[in-house]
Amino acid sequence: MSKTIKVALAGAGAFGIKHLDAIKLIDVILAAIVIFLSACGVLTLAVGAVGVMNIMLVSVTERTREIGIRIAIGARPRDIRQQFLLEAIIMSCAGCLIGVVLGVGCAVLAHALTQTSVVITGSSIVLAFCVAAAVGIFFGFYPANKAAKMEPISALRYE
Repeated sequence: MSKTIKVALAGAGAFGIKHLDAIKLIDVILAAIVIFLSACGVLTLAVGAVGVMNIMLVSVTERTREIGIRIAIGARPRDIRQQFLLEAIIMSCAGCLIGVVLGVGCAVLAHALTQTSVVITGSSIVLAFCVAAAVGIFFGFYPANKAAKMEPISALRYE
C-alpha cells in the first residue's frame, strides 16, 4: 500500500513522495540543518562577544590617563561605567545594523536569483537588535567596571 504525497515548491511545480521513509529522512535532514544553523548563530555571538570585550579592554587601557583625570576632577565610578557601557552598546548595535543590512541584502539577492519566497519580519530585526544590545551590556560590563574601579593616582601615572 503506497501513498503518494504531493508537495509543491514555489515556482518548481509539484513532485510526489511515494515512501514514508523519504518523509522521515527529510525531517531528519531539516532537523540537522536547524541544529547546524543554531550552532553557527551561537558561535557567531560568542565571537562577537569576545570581540566587544577585547576592544573595550583595549579602549580602557589606552584611555587610562583620561579615566584618571576624570576621576580626579570628580567623576563618579557610575559615570565612568555608564560611558564605557554606552560605547559597548553602540559598538554592538552598529555591528547588528551591518549584519541586518547584509542579511536582508543576501535574502533579496537569493530571492532575485532563485525566485524563492523570502520572509523578513520586523520582529526578527528587533530581536537581533535586542540580542546585540544584551551582548554589548553583558560583555562590556567587565571592562567598564575595571575602568570605574581605577585609582586616580595610579591611572595618572600610567604611561
